[in-house]
Formats: sequence, C-alpha cells, structure tokens
Amino acid sequence: MSVLRNLLVVVFVSLAGITLAQGTQLSFGPLAQDTDAPIEIEADELAISQADNSATFTGNVVIKQGEMSLAAPLVTVVYNPETSDIDLLVATGGVTLVSGNEAAEAETAEYSVITGVIIMRGDVLLAQGLSSLAAEEMTVNLSDGSALLSGRVRTILRPQGSN
Repeated sequence: MSVLRNLLVVVFVSLAGITLAQGTQLSFGPLAQDTDAPIEIEADELAISQADNSATFTGNVVIKQGEMSLAAPLVTVVYNPETSDIDLLVATGGVTLVSGNEAAEAETAEYSVITGVIIMRGDVLLAQGLSSLAAEEMTVNLSDGSALLSGRVRTILRPQGSN
C-alpha cells in the first residue's frame, strides 16, 4: 500500500520482540483538534446525490481540518437533510491520516463530525516517531487526542537513545 507500510511489515516480521495485546490506549496527534474548524476538500471529481444527501469525492481526495489531513481515493460526505451540516465522512480505498508528526494508514475511515471521532478499520498502521503500532481498528477522539487500537495489536517500542 505504501513504502511506510512495507517497511514496517518487514520490521514486524523480522523482530521477535513484538508486543501483543487486545487493546491499547494512547494519544494521536496534538492534544486536541479543533473539530469546529472549516473542512477543506480537494478532489479530481465530485458527484452530488440529493436522494441520499451525500456528495462523493473521487480521485486524489485530500481533506484538511486544522492541523489534521486525510487522503483517500474516494470519500463520501453525508449531510444532515434538515440542517445541511456535515454528519459523516466515509473514506475508502486506502486512507492516510496525518496529525502533527504522527501518521496512520488503514483500508477505511469514518469521521463523525458531530462526535469528533474517527474510526479507522482494516490493517491499521500507526507511526509515532520511532515507534509503530498495527491493529485491525483504531478509534481517535479528536476532542482530547486519545486513540484506542484494538484487534490483535502489535507494536515495537523504541525508547529514546536506542537504535
């Protein structure tokens, strides 16, 4: 999927000191994101459906909100029919989420703008400095910057000063 993912898979396979758990709580990005900041979207194409209150962005989709950015081949934006506000963004086809100096990749991501929660699913890979984590799912709460990884969590932790 990406050079980062391939490199980390090789590291996971070659090192025996891998930690396994059912769920791991940690932080993602800055302490908190401004979920009220404007959401900017760029894409190659846009299709709007009045029937289901959605807009589908395709081709090199990049979404920015504050310090956070999300990239995917396809993103569907679901609107509230009563207020025309954005309720949900659903990204598919391989998703990259970046906040500060941390990055995560997954097959899909759902961002509930109302709750400020992002759920990434499918071969999640999180890089935080020299440390990396992999899991089946990651839930990020943007209001406090916390993240929960679940589904066979694998990690390699490198203390500062180690190689």
